[in-house]
Amino acid sequence: MTAVSAPAVAIKICGVTTPGAVDSAIRARADHVGFVFFPPSPRALTPREAATLGARAAGRIGRVGLFVDATDALIAEAVGAAGLDALQLHGEESPARAAELRARHGLPVWKAVPVASAADIDRAAAYLGAADLVLFDAKTPKGTLPGGMGLAFDWSLLSGWRNRAPWGLAGGLAPGNVAEAVRLTGAPLVDTSSGVETAPGVKDPALIAAFCAAARG
Repeated sequence: MTAVSAPAVAIKICGVTTPGAVDSAIRARADHVGFVFFPPSPRALTPREAATLGARAAGRIGRVGLFVDATDALIAEAVGAAGLDALQLHGEESPARAAELRARHGLPVWKAVPVASAADIDRAAAYLGAADLVLFDAKTPKGTLPGGMGLAFDWSLLSGWRNRAPWGLAGGLAPGNVAEAVRLTGAPLVDTSSGVETAPGVKDPALIAAFCAAARG
């Protein structure tokens, strides 16, 4: 895959669970933090827990709520409690569902698309016009969590997508490979979770700082 140049990349640190992790992302000049509202995840928050983090982040960094086929009630409660700035849909949500939630809450919608083959990239086209951003993530094994497992996919698959619509790259990104990922794909946004952890759900300030520095080159 031919290397491409790109403007400054936006950075999201997902799965933050503590005030310290929020502060670390802000110090490292990340653009967004992600709050996970999916109980099976080791990074899951209740709306009440997210309210504290959302208040800490307010006006300092973007707040993205991650949902997996969530109910209307959970999404509404999370939006109100955490003051979310965007909704990230990480399940089987249809384009119609994405458009519905965007209209209902008046917030940008990011749709995660799991990738293992070129066909998965093609499937993302269905969300054009329904989601504000498509987040390409690695497809995880059947029966496992839909993300946050440190898996990557073949970035060359993205060569046919570039410039079609706003998008981001996730899946297995860490301080040691994010610069190469940005160089090769021109990703306008990169998203990491397990790549800046010392254990599932435990964010490391030094890894967050290193990730952000590497992403920006």
